[in-house]
Amino acid sequence: MGPLVQVEDVGDGVLLLDARWTPQPPPALERYRAAHLPGARFVDLDTDLAAPPGTGGRHPLPTAAAFQAAMRRLGVDSGSSVVVYDDRDASVAARLWWMLRHWGHDDVRVLDGGIAAWIRAGRPTESGDPVPVPPGDFTAGDARDDLLTVGEVPDFLKDGVLLDARLGPRFRGEVEPLDRVAGHIPGAISAPTFDNSDPDGLFLPPARLRERFVALGVTGERPVAAYCGSGVTAAHEVLALELAGFTPRLYAGSWSEWIADPDRPVATGL
Repeated sequence: MGPLVQVEDVGDGVLLLDARWTPQPPPALERYRAAHLPGARFVDLDTDLAAPPGTGGRHPLPTAAAFQAAMRRLGVDSGSSVVVYDDRDASVAARLWWMLRHWGHDDVRVLDGGIAAWIRAGRPTESGDPVPVPPGDFTAGDARDDLLTVGEVPDFLKDGVLLDARLGPRFRGEVEPLDRVAGHIPGAISAPTFDNSDPDGLFLPPARLRERFVALGVTGERPVAAYCGSGVTAAHEVLALELAGFTPRLYAGSWSEWIADPDRPVATGL
């Protein structure tokens, strides 16, 4: 079972999780109330998929216990077949996909194209507030070795490929709309995550994704990891790398954690 599912392949019996989020209004919960996939449960990025912001960045990973509690509240069971989605391009849904797998739940896929693809296909939606559900028995197991920590970044860069998933102007330090310092981690390579998708938000075919990453220096012979501003869209890059046949890691703290310590180096330009 691959990490993606197409609209036409979403069958009965799956647990749908709506992971939409945006820093711009309207809030994700309002979007959920207006229209969501039938039966989908709303996941809040800020409270369910992240710890409070601080030295760990804007969206630091929660503890395993906190994530377990959030998933149980949403009714996720150890045997649940989970499908996660966001607005269109999996730039947020991939964070939940990665977290479920990180803590041992492998039966999870991302809806390719998100709710936009669902609506284009003429599938029904429903509206209304989140409905309480019976608690699940999801258990956060031993973490996978797919996380890159801030302390590991310097050694990783000695022979690894670190991809920066933010847009080029942010990488180059020309603009910085969210964090207090502009630029990138020295040695990182600019690889905007939105180049992994077509105009409809669907992932490019695996062969094209592989061509893209190979051109960026990802060959499979060196370890590869991805980061972004706060560890959310970088998960989309990780998903794309996996589709391309690589075994990536996620630097979840990302740029917002890196710059929390003024002694860490910063680069600008290409």
